[in-house]
Amino acid sequence: MIVIALERNPLFITAALPPRIFPPLFNRYEGGETFGVHLDNSIMQIPDNPFRVRTDISAALFLSQPDEYDGGELVIEDICGSHAVKLPAGDMVVYPGSSLHHVTPVTRGVRFASFFWVQSMVRHDSERTLLFDLDMAINKVNQALPNHGAVVELTNCYHNLLRRFAAV
Repeated sequence: MIVIALERNPLFITAALPPRIFPPLFNRYEGGETFGVHLDNSIMQIPDNPFRVRTDISAALFLSQPDEYDGGELVIEDICGSHAVKLPAGDMVVYPGSSLHHVTPVTRGVRFASFFWVQSMVRHDSERTLLFDLDMAINKVNQALPNHGAVVELTNCYHNLLRRFAAV
């Protein structure tokens, strides 16, 4: 159900450019449970399957409402510092698979979440970010100036960059 919803979500597709998604897993934290600082494996074997997924992107889908538990923030570290994430049920955060991260202790209630990894057609985060930003700009120009010739030119640039960056 999660993968089907992701495949229908244009923002996720634009951000991740996914040819493969590791089957979602689930976790439950309560009573002080935590998960220490770590980096996910770079390659994950899909259970009972010959396929492997390169973990370019990590994702966490929150299944509990934030007021149902205390603590349990997903803390993602990058060059700009640490970012604590605690989203409403049904919201998801995606972040580079190369990011150190951890879950803070849950001190009240229960935190349910789903987590999984995405292999992107575009391996490098900086290239995916460039393509994402360009696609968002194309959409804004198209909304402001429907059928403007610049949309075709910018879309041409997007697809030529995707051809250059994609490894499928």
